[in-house]
Amino acid sequence: MNNNDILIRLRYALDIKNAAMVEIFKLGGIEVSIEEVKNLLTKLEDDEAVSRCSNHMLDSFLNGFIIYKRGKQEPKPGQSEKPALAIKNNENVNNILLKKLKIALALTSEDMLDILEEARVSITKGELGAVLRKEGHKNYKECGDRYARNFLKGLAYKYRE
Repeated sequence: MNNNDILIRLRYALDIKNAAMVEIFKLGGIEVSIEEVKNLLTKLEDDEAVSRCSNHMLDSFLNGFIIYKRGKQEPKPGQSEKPALAIKNNENVNNILLKKLKIALALTSEDMLDILEEARVSITKGELGAVLRKEGHKNYKECGDRYARNFLKGLAYKYRE
């Protein structure tokens, strides 16, 4: 699953309008127009006109989504104003996606397990904890596309009923 697919599925699951997408990107520190958003939300085929969503753009969108849902948090003393980019490579995109959606939507681990259950995926609380751990932790587990895709599918079931 590429970053454009993630944006498309997330937009559908949570029924986010184009204007809200522009606002979320802006909250994350990236200025985009509605036309650019529409371009990002087009399926990637062989079309050269379609924009690729970079890791930086996806990370900024997810940070903006947290602010959009929960409000701006004042930085603690000694903390930088802008959060460091969490997506460093293509291997940890799904892990970061799940972590940031958990924060933005104020989900508990049980809520996340219920959402995955909606999509008919059964994992243990320990497996979910391993996916949500910081990269480099001894129990860290890379989140595969299957879990991320089914989590977004479960979100659609939950929020679009």
